[in-house]
This record gives sequence, structure tokens and C-alpha cells, in this order.
Amino acid sequence: MANHTIACLSNLMQGLAVGTNLALLHFMFMLVSGALLPNRGAIFPALKSIGLSEGATRRAWAAFRKGVWQMPALLLLWCEQVKQMPGWQEHRYEGYRPITADVTAFWRPALKNCPSKHYHPAANRALPAVIMGITGEVGEIHGQRIALPRAIERVHPKDTSEARLWQAVLQNAQKSLQDDEILIVDAGVKISDLQEAKIERYEIRLATNFTARRNYLPEHLKGRKPKYGALIRPLPRQHKSKTLPASASDETYTWSENGRELRAEIWRDLVLNKTLPSENNQTIDVYAIYDPDFDKPWLLSTPLKLKPESVRAIYKDRWPVEQIPLSAKQMIGAHRQFVHNAHSIQRLPELALLAGSILTFLAATIPASPTGFWDRKPKRTPGRLRRTLIGKPFPQDAILPWQLREKKSATAHLPKGHLARQLGNARKTNSSTPSPA
Repeated sequence: MANHTIACLSNLMQGLAVGTNLALLHFMFMLVSGALLPNRGAIFPALKSIGLSEGATRRAWAAFRKGVWQMPALLLLWCEQVKQMPGWQEHRYEGYRPITADVTAFWRPALKNCPSKHYHPAANRALPAVIMGITGEVGEIHGQRIALPRAIERVHPKDTSEARLWQAVLQNAQKSLQDDEILIVDAGVKISDLQEAKIERYEIRLATNFTARRNYLPEHLKGRKPKYGALIRPLPRQHKSKTLPASASDETYTWSENGRELRAEIWRDLVLNKTLPSENNQTIDVYAIYDPDFDKPWLLSTPLKLKPESVRAIYKDRWPVEQIPLSAKQMIGAHRQFVHNAHSIQRLPELALLAGSILTFLAATIPASPTGFWDRKPKRTPGRLRRTLIGKPFPQDAILPWQLREKKSATAHLPKGHLARQLGNARKTNSSTPSPA
């Protein structure tokens, strides 16, 4: 399994600069193998634990910290590599391919001058965190749904709020969204945000208290003429001791799935609450899908005319994007991070998310390994694969492509370690000191 992992990582890294590619291969193997877990997030001990020499450990750190590589290029190579696999199948519903987007956070409560914050449900407040936006396309391999990360977004350097990050995620998704693709987002995004980003094909989960309006004025009988369309409330709402009833649906649709009977109530051609009726308005359809396996109905919305079965299946394809940060943080141990440089605190989460995607893919393509004798029916999960790889050294006998090699540069005359840092700080001090007049 270690050799298969090395082969997958080698194909991804061989296009990078000589020297950087081999060093970053070592770093990525350290992440995928879960070496950060027993070392509690410490990078140098984790690199040493996979059998690297002191020089290789320094080179791996330098490739991570200052290496000439860009995350968009690595993601593009990774997506192309997976799509070339014979077992890869993309998902399509009524001709549309689902593209999912989400935001995740790497908590850094002790980091000074942390660039951003994110709400923590246990603390019931926003805590310092490095937040990342993820956009991925959904497919399956060997019967397992996975999301291939298409883009990983950092926060804006001047506006580090989560709202600004979502704005960047939606804008970049709109630029890359093809005519046969539909964007899927959760309730953390509003329909108005999607419309402002000029995204024409999307599906969003709505809050249970969501309301909308008809795109035409109601009949005027007496009093002031109405300005907005009639209010539509898809689900009943409890306000103090009074229950506000749900509005009657335009359509009702039922179907059977895996022996269960599902029901959908549909409201067509609605507009947002503060939108005046007009023929030029962007209208939406709202679906309330009742599933006996869930206590509450799913309230979904899309501007496309789709069947309820497709609407439900498309939203289910949003869930695989949650697997990427789960594998990146809890599975490989990147939830603890101790880098402090302004560049490194962004690069480490990016590489961790890529490693989480690679670990999920490898787990789906390698035969499942049982955790122990009690694991009689093991499944192909990233946790089981990580248990198999953890503690394994980097295979020195692995056959690597000729591009992956150490760069033979003359470095004996250069200072190293603490002396190099002292000299670097002295140069910065001298360059900032003004010369005498």
C-alpha cells in the first residue's frame, strides 16, 4: 500500500521543479501517512518519523515553506490524474453535473495575529482560525462518492471575514462553471448572494423559516394597492404561542425509493421577499421533500426546472465535500498546527486538504484492510488506510520517475540552522537602517 501511495504522489509531483518535487513528495507522504497524529502536529518530528535524514527533512520543510509551487496547478493535475482512472464515473442528473462548495476552518486559538475567525459551536463564539473555501466536482469510483477539489480559496488579505471569503468562492465558481454544471451550497449562503455572483444554475438548502413571494400582484379588493406578491411560507412556523400555517403548494409529487415513499411539495416561480413583481426577475422553485428517514423535511431551492428525484439526488452530492476537511484534520492529524509564518499558515491547510482528498481516493481504490480481528466487514475508508500507513517509513526502494531527484546544488559554503537565521535577520536590520546623511 505504501508503494501504491508513492506511485500516486509521484505522478502528482513529477512536474514540479527538480529538487522541490522530491522534497514535496516526502512532505505529502508524511501528511497522507498520518505521521502528524503521534507527533501532535509537529512537522519536523513527523518528517523524521518516516525515515528521512536530517538533510531530507530540511529540504522537505523548505519545499513546503518556500518551494516554487502553486496550489491551483496541483489541484488541476490531481483532478486530471483521477479522471484518467478507469473506474471514475462522474455524476449527472438530467444532464447537469454537480459542483459543490463549502468553507472549512483550521482552528488556531493561540496564533498571534490570526488573519480570520470562525464560529465554534462548542465555544458559542467566533475563535481565531484559518478558514478556507473549497470547490469540488462530485463523482464516484468503485461505488464510493468522492469530491475532487477544483479550487481552494484563501481569505482576502484586506478583508478576512467569512462573508468576503464566500463572495470570492462564488465569484470564482461562476467563472469556472460550465453550461452543464450546477453549483450546490448549504444554508450558510443566501439566494441573494448567488444572484449577486450571477450564478444561473445552483441548488441551495434553505432555512426552515424561509419565505418568498409570488412574482405577480394579488387581486386588489380594497385599501392600499399591494406592492409585493403574496407571501409564500413553505413550512409552518411557531411564533410564540401561535402557529403560522404553511402555504398551499402548487404541486405535490410522490415516488418510491429503496422501499420508502417520499413526497415533495413544490412552489413554482417565486421571488425573494423584497423583490417587486416583474417579468425580468430571477425566479426560483422551492421544494419541500419529506423523507421518513428524517424528522424534518429538506427545504431546497433552484432556478432550474428539475424533477424532485433529481433535486434530492443533487443535494445529496453536496455531502462528499465534507469528507475532505474531515480527512485533512481528524484523519491525518492536521487539526493541530504550529506554523506561524504568514505564508505557512495558509500553505499547510492547503496541502492538508489536498492530502485528505488523496487519502480518500486511495482508500476507495485499495482493498480494505481490517483494523483487527473484530473488523469482519471492513469498508474502504480513509481512516482504515491511515491506520495501515501510520508508522511506515518512506520506502527507499520505491522506483521513482527520473524527474524526482535531489538537486545537486553547492550548499556547503552557505550557513545553516540557527546561524542562517541570525545572518538573515542581520541583513534585514542593516537594509532597514537609514544611511547617514
